[in-house]
Amino acid sequence: MRQHDALVIGGGFFGCKVALELKAAGLRHVVVAEREKQLLSRASYVNQARIHNGYHYPRSFATAKRSRDNFQRFCRDYAYAVSNGWDKYYAIAAGSKVSAAQFQRFCAAIGATCQPAWSRIGKLFAPDLIEDVFKVQEFAFDAAAIRDRVQRELADAGVEVLLGAEARIVAADADTVRLTLGGEPATARHVLNCTYAALDAVGCRVTSRIKRELTEMAMIRPPPELDGLGITVMDGPFFSVMPFPAGRCYSLSHVRYTPHASWHDAADAAPAPLRSNAESMLRDSARYLPGLGKAAYLRSLFEIKAVLARNEADDGRPVLVEASPTSPRILSVLGAKIDNIYDVLDIIRQTVWEA
Repeated sequence: MRQHDALVIGGGFFGCKVALELKAAGLRHVVVAEREKQLLSRASYVNQARIHNGYHYPRSFATAKRSRDNFQRFCRDYAYAVSNGWDKYYAIAAGSKVSAAQFQRFCAAIGATCQPAWSRIGKLFAPDLIEDVFKVQEFAFDAAAIRDRVQRELADAGVEVLLGAEARIVAADADTVRLTLGGEPATARHVLNCTYAALDAVGCRVTSRIKRELTEMAMIRPPPELDGLGITVMDGPFFSVMPFPAGRCYSLSHVRYTPHASWHDAADAAPAPLRSNAESMLRDSARYLPGLGKAAYLRSLFEIKAVLARNEADDGRPVLVEASPTSPRILSVLGAKIDNIYDVLDIIRQTVWEA
Protein backbone atom coordinates (compact mmCIF):
# COMPACT_ATOMS: atom_id res chain seq x y z
CA MET A 1 0.00 0.00 0.00
CA ARG A 2 1.30 3.45 -0.97
CA GLN A 3 1.89 5.74 2.03
CA HIS A 4 2.40 9.47 1.74
CA ASP A 5 3.04 12.42 4.03
CA ALA A 6 0.79 14.54 1.81
CA LEU A 7 -1.29 13.81 -1.25
CA VAL A 8 -2.48 16.71 -3.40
CA ILE A 9 -5.45 15.77 -5.55
CA GLY A 10 -5.46 17.91 -8.69
CA GLY A 11 -2.47 18.93 -10.80
CA GLY A 12 -3.59 22.39 -11.82
CA PHE A 13 -1.62 25.52 -10.97
CA PHE A 14 -2.96 25.63 -7.41
CA GLY A 15 -2.36 21.95 -6.73
CA CYS A 16 1.22 22.10 -7.99
CA LYS A 17 2.10 25.23 -6.03
CA VAL A 18 0.50 23.83 -2.88
CA ALA A 19 2.58 20.65 -3.27
CA LEU A 20 5.76 22.70 -3.56
CA GLU A 21 4.84 24.67 -0.45
CA LEU A 22 4.18 21.47 1.51
CA LYS A 23 7.59 20.18 0.47
CA ALA A 24 9.18 23.44 1.61
CA ALA A 25 7.36 23.05 4.94
CA GLY A 26 9.34 19.86 5.59
CA LEU A 27 7.02 17.08 4.46
CA ARG A 28 9.15 14.39 2.85
CA HIS A 29 6.88 12.35 0.59
CA VAL A 30 4.55 14.74 -1.24
CA VAL A 31 2.58 13.47 -4.23
CA VAL A 32 0.44 15.25 -6.85
CA ALA A 33 -2.27 13.04 -8.36
CA GLU A 34 -3.73 14.37 -11.63
CA ARG A 35 -6.41 12.45 -13.49
CA GLU A 36 -5.52 14.02 -16.85
CA LYS A 37 -2.44 13.09 -18.87
CA GLN A 38 -0.83 16.50 -18.39
CA LEU A 39 -0.50 19.07 -15.60
CA LEU A 40 -2.28 22.45 -15.88
CA SER A 41 -4.45 21.16 -18.71
CA ARG A 42 -7.94 22.03 -17.47
CA ALA A 43 -9.12 25.24 -15.76
CA SER A 44 -5.53 26.49 -15.31
CA TYR A 45 -5.24 26.59 -19.11
CA VAL A 46 -8.83 27.17 -20.26
CA ASN A 47 -9.51 30.69 -19.03
CA GLN A 48 -8.92 34.17 -20.35
CA ALA A 49 -5.32 34.22 -19.10
CA ARG A 50 -5.93 37.59 -17.46
CA ILE A 51 -3.58 38.79 -14.73
CA HIS A 52 -6.07 40.83 -12.77
CA ASN A 53 -5.16 44.28 -11.54
CA GLY A 54 -8.48 45.02 -9.86
CA TYR A 55 -10.40 46.67 -12.73
CA HIS A 56 -12.73 43.74 -13.24
CA TYR A 57 -14.34 43.98 -9.79
CA PRO A 58 -15.93 47.40 -9.18
CA ARG A 59 -18.75 45.65 -7.26
CA SER A 60 -16.35 43.83 -4.92
CA PHE A 61 -13.82 46.23 -3.44
CA ALA A 62 -12.14 43.48 -1.38
CA THR A 63 -11.49 41.34 -4.47
CA ALA A 64 -10.30 44.34 -6.47
CA LYS A 65 -7.92 45.50 -3.74
CA ARG A 66 -6.51 42.01 -3.26
CA SER A 67 -5.88 41.74 -7.02
CA ARG A 68 -4.03 45.05 -6.90
CA ASP A 69 -1.93 43.83 -3.97
CA ASN A 70 -1.01 40.63 -5.84
CA PHE A 71 -0.55 42.04 -9.34
CA GLN A 72 3.03 43.31 -9.17
CA ARG A 73 4.09 40.29 -7.13
CA PHE A 74 2.71 37.86 -9.70
CA CYS A 75 4.24 39.78 -12.60
CA ARG A 76 7.62 39.67 -10.85
CA ASP A 77 7.49 36.01 -9.80
CA TYR A 78 6.23 34.80 -13.19
CA ALA A 79 7.92 37.35 -15.45
CA TYR A 80 8.92 34.56 -17.83
CA ALA A 81 5.21 33.90 -18.57
CA VAL A 82 3.86 37.46 -18.57
CA SER A 83 2.64 38.93 -21.86
CA ASN A 84 2.59 42.74 -21.66
CA GLY A 85 3.50 43.92 -25.17
CA TRP A 86 -0.01 45.14 -25.91
CA ASP A 87 -2.38 47.90 -24.75
CA LYS A 88 -5.41 47.22 -22.54
CA TYR A 89 -8.60 49.28 -22.47
CA TYR A 90 -11.76 49.14 -20.39
CA ALA A 91 -14.84 50.57 -22.09
CA ILE A 92 -17.90 51.52 -20.06
CA ALA A 93 -21.06 50.64 -21.93
CA ALA A 94 -24.13 52.83 -21.96
CA GLY A 95 -26.45 51.25 -19.40
CA SER A 96 -23.55 49.69 -17.48
CA LYS A 97 -24.00 48.84 -13.80
CA VAL A 98 -21.06 51.19 -13.24
CA SER A 99 -20.85 54.63 -14.89
CA ALA A 100 -17.63 56.03 -16.33
CA ALA A 101 -17.34 58.46 -13.42
CA GLN A 102 -17.88 55.66 -10.91
CA PHE A 103 -15.25 53.53 -12.65
CA GLN A 104 -12.71 56.35 -12.42
CA ARG A 105 -13.43 56.85 -8.72
CA PHE A 106 -13.16 53.11 -8.14
CA CYS A 107 -9.75 52.94 -9.87
CA ALA A 108 -8.53 55.88 -7.79
CA ALA A 109 -9.73 54.16 -4.61
CA ILE A 110 -7.73 50.98 -5.30
CA GLY A 111 -4.74 52.87 -6.70
CA ALA A 112 -4.99 51.49 -10.23
CA THR A 113 -3.80 53.35 -13.32
CA CYS A 114 -6.74 54.68 -15.37
CA GLN A 115 -6.25 57.18 -18.19
CA PRO A 116 -8.98 58.60 -20.47
CA ALA A 117 -8.46 57.13 -23.94
CA TRP A 118 -11.52 58.05 -26.04
CA SER A 119 -9.67 60.58 -28.21
CA ARG A 120 -7.06 57.99 -29.20
CA ILE A 121 -9.14 54.85 -29.54
CA GLY A 122 -12.79 55.92 -29.55
CA LYS A 123 -13.06 55.45 -33.31
CA LEU A 124 -12.96 51.68 -32.74
CA PHE A 125 -16.23 51.72 -30.79
CA ALA A 126 -19.89 52.37 -31.57
CA PRO A 127 -20.21 55.83 -29.95
CA ASP A 128 -23.91 55.48 -29.13
CA LEU A 129 -23.28 52.30 -27.12
CA ILE A 130 -20.10 53.28 -25.24
CA GLU A 131 -19.99 56.02 -22.62
CA ASP A 132 -16.20 56.26 -22.26
CA VAL A 133 -12.94 54.33 -22.69
CA PHE A 134 -9.95 54.14 -20.34
CA LYS A 135 -6.42 52.87 -20.83
CA VAL A 136 -5.39 50.61 -17.95
CA GLN A 137 -2.55 48.31 -16.91
CA GLU A 138 -3.49 44.67 -17.27
CA PHE A 139 -1.46 41.75 -18.65
CA ALA A 140 -1.92 38.12 -19.71
CA PHE A 141 -0.07 34.96 -18.72
CA ASP A 142 1.15 32.02 -20.79
CA ALA A 143 -0.23 28.90 -19.09
CA ALA A 144 1.99 26.62 -21.18
CA ALA A 145 5.13 28.45 -20.02
CA ILE A 146 3.99 28.22 -16.39
CA ARG A 147 3.34 24.49 -16.82
CA ASP A 148 6.85 23.90 -18.16
CA ARG A 149 8.44 25.79 -15.26
CA VAL A 150 6.25 24.18 -12.60
CA GLN A 151 7.07 20.68 -13.90
CA ARG A 152 10.77 21.42 -13.46
CA GLU A 153 10.19 22.87 -9.98
CA LEU A 154 8.30 19.76 -8.90
CA ALA A 155 11.04 17.49 -10.17
CA ASP A 156 13.78 19.56 -8.53
CA ALA A 157 11.88 19.57 -5.20
CA GLY A 158 11.38 15.82 -5.26
CA VAL A 159 7.59 15.98 -5.49
CA GLU A 160 6.20 12.83 -7.09
CA VAL A 161 3.73 13.46 -9.91
CA LEU A 162 1.21 10.80 -10.95
CA LEU A 163 -0.58 11.51 -14.24
CA GLY A 164 -3.71 9.72 -15.33
CA ALA A 165 -4.25 8.84 -11.67
CA GLU A 166 -7.77 9.17 -10.30
CA ALA A 167 -7.77 9.71 -6.52
CA ARG A 168 -10.72 9.28 -4.19
CA ILE A 169 -10.99 9.65 -0.43
CA VAL A 170 -12.42 6.55 1.29
CA ALA A 171 -12.22 7.30 5.03
CA ALA A 172 -10.20 9.16 7.66
CA ASP A 173 -9.30 8.68 11.30
CA ALA A 174 -7.24 10.67 13.79
CA ASP A 175 -3.92 9.74 12.19
CA THR A 176 -4.41 9.09 8.50
CA VAL A 177 -6.62 9.37 5.42
CA ARG A 178 -7.37 6.28 3.35
CA LEU A 179 -7.82 6.62 -0.40
CA THR A 180 -7.81 4.83 -3.68
CA LEU A 181 -5.15 6.10 -6.05
CA GLY A 182 -5.23 4.84 -9.59
CA GLY A 183 -7.51 2.06 -8.37
CA GLU A 184 -5.03 0.95 -5.70
CA PRO A 185 -5.29 1.54 -1.92
CA ALA A 186 -3.18 4.33 -0.45
CA THR A 187 -2.86 6.35 2.75
CA ALA A 188 -1.74 9.90 3.49
CA ARG A 189 -1.16 11.92 6.62
CA HIS A 190 -2.64 14.96 4.87
CA VAL A 191 -4.82 15.36 1.78
CA LEU A 192 -5.16 18.64 -0.08
CA ASN A 193 -8.14 18.63 -2.41
CA CYS A 194 -7.31 21.08 -5.22
CA THR A 195 -9.71 19.75 -7.84
CA TYR A 196 -11.55 23.04 -8.49
CA ALA A 197 -14.88 22.14 -10.13
CA ALA A 198 -14.67 18.57 -8.76
CA LEU A 199 -14.04 19.79 -5.22
CA ASP A 200 -16.87 17.83 -3.62
CA ALA A 201 -16.75 14.89 -6.02
CA VAL A 202 -13.66 13.06 -4.76
CA GLY A 203 -15.16 11.65 -1.57
CA CYS A 204 -14.78 14.86 0.42
CA ARG A 205 -17.85 16.84 1.51
CA VAL A 206 -17.53 20.62 1.17
CA THR A 207 -19.91 22.69 3.28
CA SER A 208 -19.55 25.86 1.19
CA ARG A 209 -22.04 25.94 -1.68
CA ILE A 210 -20.38 25.98 -5.08
CA LYS A 211 -21.87 27.09 -8.38
CA ARG A 212 -20.55 25.42 -11.50
CA GLU A 213 -20.85 26.64 -15.08
CA LEU A 214 -20.06 24.93 -18.35
CA THR A 215 -18.22 27.71 -20.18
CA GLU A 216 -16.94 28.37 -23.68
CA MET A 217 -13.92 30.47 -24.54
CA ALA A 218 -13.77 31.38 -28.24
CA MET A 219 -10.33 31.54 -29.81
CA ILE A 220 -10.12 34.16 -32.56
CA ARG A 221 -7.71 35.99 -34.85
CA PRO A 222 -8.51 39.73 -34.61
CA PRO A 223 -8.45 42.08 -37.59
CA PRO A 224 -5.36 44.34 -37.96
CA GLU A 225 -6.99 47.35 -36.24
CA LEU A 226 -7.53 45.31 -33.06
CA ASP A 227 -4.26 43.38 -33.09
CA GLY A 228 -2.11 44.36 -30.11
CA LEU A 229 -5.11 45.49 -28.06
CA GLY A 230 -7.04 43.97 -25.19
CA ILE A 231 -10.55 45.33 -24.66
CA THR A 232 -13.11 44.72 -21.94
CA VAL A 233 -16.59 46.23 -22.19
CA MET A 234 -18.35 46.38 -18.83
CA ASP A 235 -20.24 46.18 -16.49
CA GLY A 236 -23.10 43.78 -17.27
CA PRO A 237 -23.83 41.34 -20.12
CA PHE A 238 -20.82 42.42 -22.16
CA PHE A 239 -17.53 40.93 -23.30
CA SER A 240 -13.75 40.85 -23.19
CA VAL A 241 -11.22 40.15 -25.93
CA MET A 242 -7.51 39.88 -25.22
CA PRO A 243 -4.34 37.97 -26.16
CA PHE A 244 -4.20 34.28 -25.26
CA PRO A 245 -0.42 33.65 -25.17
CA ALA A 246 -0.54 29.85 -24.76
CA GLY A 247 -2.51 29.54 -28.01
CA ARG A 248 -0.78 32.35 -29.93
CA CYS A 249 -4.18 33.87 -30.63
CA TYR A 250 -6.86 35.92 -28.85
CA SER A 251 -9.68 34.84 -26.56
CA LEU A 252 -13.22 36.17 -26.58
CA SER A 253 -15.55 35.71 -23.64
CA HIS A 254 -19.07 37.05 -23.30
CA VAL A 255 -21.06 37.33 -20.07
CA ARG A 256 -24.24 36.16 -21.81
CA TYR A 257 -22.88 33.51 -24.19
CA THR A 258 -19.80 32.06 -22.50
CA PRO A 259 -21.89 30.16 -19.89
CA HIS A 260 -23.81 27.26 -21.45
CA ALA A 261 -25.30 25.77 -18.28
CA SER A 262 -25.04 26.15 -14.51
CA TRP A 263 -25.77 23.95 -11.50
CA HIS A 264 -25.13 23.77 -7.76
CA ASP A 265 -25.68 20.12 -6.89
CA ALA A 266 -22.41 18.18 -6.91
CA ALA A 267 -24.32 15.05 -7.83
CA ASP A 268 -25.43 16.55 -11.15
CA ALA A 269 -23.38 15.40 -14.11
CA ALA A 270 -21.67 18.10 -16.17
CA PRO A 271 -23.53 18.55 -19.47
CA ALA A 272 -21.67 18.18 -22.74
CA PRO A 273 -21.69 21.25 -25.01
CA LEU A 274 -24.23 20.74 -27.78
CA ARG A 275 -23.09 23.66 -29.91
CA SER A 276 -20.73 26.63 -29.98
CA ASN A 277 -21.94 30.11 -29.06
CA ALA A 278 -18.97 31.75 -30.80
CA GLU A 279 -21.10 33.20 -33.60
CA SER A 280 -23.41 34.85 -31.07
CA MET A 281 -20.41 36.14 -29.09
CA LEU A 282 -18.89 37.74 -32.16
CA ARG A 283 -22.16 39.15 -33.49
CA ASP A 284 -23.16 40.81 -30.22
CA SER A 285 -19.64 42.05 -29.42
CA ALA A 286 -19.36 43.61 -32.88
CA ARG A 287 -22.28 45.91 -32.02
CA TYR A 288 -19.96 47.65 -29.55
CA LEU A 289 -16.63 47.00 -31.27
CA PRO A 290 -17.42 46.80 -35.01
CA GLY A 291 -13.96 45.51 -35.93
CA LEU A 292 -14.81 42.17 -34.31
CA GLY A 293 -17.13 41.55 -37.23
CA LYS A 294 -13.98 40.87 -39.26
CA ALA A 295 -12.35 38.55 -36.70
CA ALA A 296 -11.58 34.98 -37.74
CA TYR A 297 -13.02 32.28 -35.48
CA LEU A 298 -10.47 29.52 -34.87
CA ARG A 299 -11.94 27.13 -32.30
CA SER A 300 -13.52 27.01 -28.84
CA LEU A 301 -12.25 25.73 -25.51
CA PHE A 302 -14.82 24.36 -23.07
CA GLU A 303 -14.31 24.00 -19.34
CA ILE A 304 -16.25 23.93 -16.07
CA LYS A 305 -15.91 27.08 -13.99
CA ALA A 306 -16.48 27.03 -10.23
CA VAL A 307 -17.31 29.97 -7.94
CA LEU A 308 -18.64 30.30 -4.42
CA ALA A 309 -22.41 30.68 -4.61
CA ARG A 310 -22.40 33.34 -1.90
CA ASN A 311 -20.47 35.69 -4.21
CA GLU A 312 -22.76 35.50 -7.23
CA ALA A 313 -24.35 38.88 -6.50
CA ASP A 314 -21.23 40.95 -5.76
CA ASP A 315 -18.87 39.16 -8.18
CA GLY A 316 -16.34 38.68 -5.36
CA ARG A 317 -13.64 36.04 -5.79
CA PRO A 318 -12.21 35.08 -2.39
CA VAL A 319 -10.27 31.87 -1.88
CA LEU A 320 -11.76 28.92 -0.06
CA VAL A 321 -9.58 26.79 2.22
CA GLU A 322 -11.95 24.54 4.14
CA ALA A 323 -11.23 21.67 6.50
CA SER A 324 -13.40 18.63 5.93
CA PRO A 325 -16.10 18.04 8.56
CA THR A 326 -14.88 14.43 8.50
CA SER A 327 -11.25 15.12 9.33
CA PRO A 328 -8.98 18.16 9.80
CA ARG A 329 -6.38 16.21 7.82
CA ILE A 330 -8.38 16.92 4.65
CA LEU A 331 -8.35 20.46 3.27
CA SER A 332 -10.29 21.61 0.21
CA VAL A 333 -8.84 24.56 -1.72
CA LEU A 334 -10.64 26.74 -4.27
CA GLY A 335 -9.13 29.78 -5.94
CA ALA A 336 -11.01 31.71 -8.62
CA LYS A 337 -8.14 33.74 -10.11
CA ILE A 338 -4.50 32.86 -10.69
CA ASP A 339 -3.24 35.61 -8.34
CA ASN A 340 -5.29 34.03 -5.52
CA ILE A 341 -2.36 31.62 -5.19
CA TYR A 342 -0.64 33.99 -2.76
CA ASP A 343 -3.65 33.97 -0.43
CA VAL A 344 -3.69 30.16 -0.46
CA LEU A 345 0.06 29.82 0.10
CA ASP A 346 -0.12 32.23 3.04
CA ILE A 347 -2.63 29.89 4.68
CA ILE A 348 -0.47 26.83 3.94
CA ARG A 349 2.53 28.53 5.54
CA GLN A 350 0.57 29.37 8.68
CA THR A 351 -0.52 25.74 9.13
CA VAL A 352 1.45 23.25 11.21
CA TRP A 353 2.03 20.10 9.15
CA GLU A 354 2.70 16.83 10.98
CA ALA A 355 5.13 14.63 9.09
